[in-house]
Amino acid sequence: MNKKTSISILLKSKPEGQTVTVKGWVRTFRNNQFIALNDGSIITSMQIVVDRELLSEDVLKRITPGTALIATGKLIESQGRGQTMELVAEEILITGDSNPETYPLQPKRHSLEFLRKNGHLRFRTNTFGAIFRIRHHLAFAIHKFFNDRGFFYLNTPIVTGSDAEGAGEMFAVTAMDLGAIPRTEEGEIDYKQDFFGKETNLTVSGQLEAELGALALGNVYTFGPTFRAENSNTTRHLAEFWMIEPEIAFADLKDDMDLAENMLQYVIGYVLEKCDKDLAFLAERLENEDKNKPQAERAQPLLEKLKFVVENEFERLTYTEAFNILRNSKPNKKGKFAYPIDEWGVDLQSEHERYLVEKKFKKPVILTDYPKDIKAFYMRMNDDGKTVAAMDILVPGIGELIGGSQREERLDVLHARMKEMNIPTDEMQWYLDTRVYGTCPHAGFGLGFERLVLFVTGMSNIRDVIPFPRYPGSAEF
Repeated sequence: MNKKTSISILLKSKPEGQTVTVKGWVRTFRNNQFIALNDGSIITSMQIVVDRELLSEDVLKRITPGTALIATGKLIESQGRGQTMELVAEEILITGDSNPETYPLQPKRHSLEFLRKNGHLRFRTNTFGAIFRIRHHLAFAIHKFFNDRGFFYLNTPIVTGSDAEGAGEMFAVTAMDLGAIPRTEEGEIDYKQDFFGKETNLTVSGQLEAELGALALGNVYTFGPTFRAENSNTTRHLAEFWMIEPEIAFADLKDDMDLAENMLQYVIGYVLEKCDKDLAFLAERLENEDKNKPQAERAQPLLEKLKFVVENEFERLTYTEAFNILRNSKPNKKGKFAYPIDEWGVDLQSEHERYLVEKKFKKPVILTDYPKDIKAFYMRMNDDGKTVAAMDILVPGIGELIGGSQREERLDVLHARMKEMNIPTDEMQWYLDTRVYGTCPHAGFGLGFERLVLFVTGMSNIRDVIPFPRYPGSAEF
């Protein structure tokens, strides 16, 4: 079998006159002469010019949308519109037929809902090819960013006996026979007879374990799957998603904010450079979607939004300052917010966060020093006794994209906070030990990877930016 050359390389190098082999899937076949072949390496398809005398009628009939084939021939400059190069086929080998009567992806526009129902094939469309190439480059850029700065990649456990957030919305992990669950004399489930000898769940975060690594290795980061058993069907929630969670030793909240801002600008700048064609396609798609919407409901143009993050220094202000701005804002005074801002201590909603970013400051915003009652137990208590050294990064169109904090390194304060929030200290002694043996100021943050992909691609539903979405009632593929 001839060695394949990817279409992305051919279009960059333009080796005119050379004999090359391309392998991919048919998008369209026009006039029994022109095949649009895509191999997934780039959004652009290669036009294959077929000599009808070269192929039998039976073979020509087999070339339909979805057919997998190998084409060998000379690469020449194209005279047609929309492409610079085309391949004049000297040999075509079909490796996989596609039934034109049943193949779902006909050459027409399909709704995103239709493509979700055909998730096993949606990678073959321009939209999802672009999304998942961008997702790859974002993941690579994240690893490169941390590696180049001396961070160590730490694999934290997926199966855990602790609840990092204290949320309780976790998936149980068990090897018990669900038809005959062992019980104690008190009628409770006897977890001692389970596989791990204790109650275990799928993790909601690798942060606590990452702290252990940072307090020995200095700077670490995690990048792995996390799970929430939240029965939510919104466009922003998944039951299985990926998290990036760096932890930095001998660091405070300012160090944490600087790292998060630098990382976000770096990875978005990276995809602007590497994924220009995919981003241009998605930008045009978003623009066409918005044409029929009222001006006020239209999204900021995609490339403009991404450059907006890369090119602007982020605005930094405290929760209290933001609360006062929101309380005195026109939307709040005129009752335009779905969640009115009245009493200090309320948890800010996406509408409030977007107002600060898109209307008030017109740049990304970092909010700090949140009320302790709406934040996690591990966040460092500020001297006022009311707020914690937390920070959230807010971006246009999404609101909160990153959440982090300086961690509470003082054993007595951490112990008190855990008791106050009903976190079982006996089960978390391993975590408390890090405050007993050589503690130091340290900080970190969490970035939901799918939210980042959502932001960068301009998609509106998080189920469209992960290959195989898991949500209530659905675990397909």
